[in-house]
Amino acid sequence: MARNYYCLVAGLPDIVIDQNKLSFTLAEFKDELKEFLHPDDYKMVELLFLPYDNQNLMPLLNKQDMPHNELGKYSADQLEENIKEAEILEPYLVQFIEDFKSDTGITAKTDPEKQMTLLYYNYVLEMGNGFLREWFSFDKTLKNILAAYNCRKYDLPVENELIGEDDIVDSLKKSRARDFGISSEVPYVEKVINIIENKDLLDREKGIDLLRWNFVDEQTVFNYFTVEVILGYVIKLMIIERWLKLDPATGREFFEKLLEDLITSFEFPIEFNI
Repeated sequence: MARNYYCLVAGLPDIVIDQNKLSFTLAEFKDELKEFLHPDDYKMVELLFLPYDNQNLMPLLNKQDMPHNELGKYSADQLEENIKEAEILEPYLVQFIEDFKSDTGITAKTDPEKQMTLLYYNYVLEMGNGFLREWFSFDKTLKNILAAYNCRKYDLPVENELIGEDDIVDSLKKSRARDFGISSEVPYVEKVINIIENKDLLDREKGIDLLRWNFVDEQTVFNYFTVEVILGYVIKLMIIERWLKLDPATGREFFEKLLEDLITSFEFPIEFNI
């Protein structure tokens, strides 16, 4: 049975934004979730942050001096120790390290970062939470559509640019149709194409993130106090924090939308009144 986090969810609208930055960091919010969520639910939150570990690991494997992003699950020391002998890392990271160090591994034949991304998606898509499966499947397909479109636009080989192997990826590689022949499986493909045909780079980026935002809303519409609401909130915060760094005005725009969404979400059915 799903756990409900009444106080935590009800407190989310109290977050404020000041002078083009959040009144708290994403790292601070992650720590707060660790304190208040059931350990099993917090593990699902960690899955959303694992890309930061992916980013932290690559420079260490390549012996590059790069800043460590504290949003990851593992410290720099933990990653360095586990490169020597993996003990505590997520299984897909262990597999990647072993493969990276092998002359005959998959990473010897493909781009290491793409291989890590593939292992990551395969790993998170096996998780039991329905919201996360839908989110990661959507996110992977969205990235593949963007890559395939750009390859077609600039007449570049697409085979090694896509993540994974499935019927949608196969169509993205072969089809010359405007929608890559996937509109029946991916009903939002036309929206994606319309967005990326916009000549304004900022509008394109905003449009793609708004598509992600709206997908989260669609997947959590019937959730009120469950972990799915919190997972969706984390995804939205990641979008906001990214835009506050890239373009503060857009970041504030997304933040105001978050507050509006949260206020609207409190119009619960009467059985949820507390």
